[in-house]
Amino acid sequence: MPKMKTVSSAKKRFTLTATGKIKRKHAFKRHILTKKTTKQKRNLTHITTVAVADIKAVKTMLAM
Repeated sequence: MPKMKTVSSAKKRFTLTATGKIKRKHAFKRHILTKKTTKQKRNLTHITTVAVADIKAVKTMLAM
């Protein structure tokens, strides 16, 4: 059976930490920022981890 290919969009969006967690950026920070509050934009800046329910799907996309 051939090797699994990595989904190109996933490898651009997710990175692995040293402990094996998957880092991601928040959505909704690209455009239409004038109607969002400063607090909302500031909270979207920080990097977070992928939810437990989505880890399996992301690892499949990253061919892990």
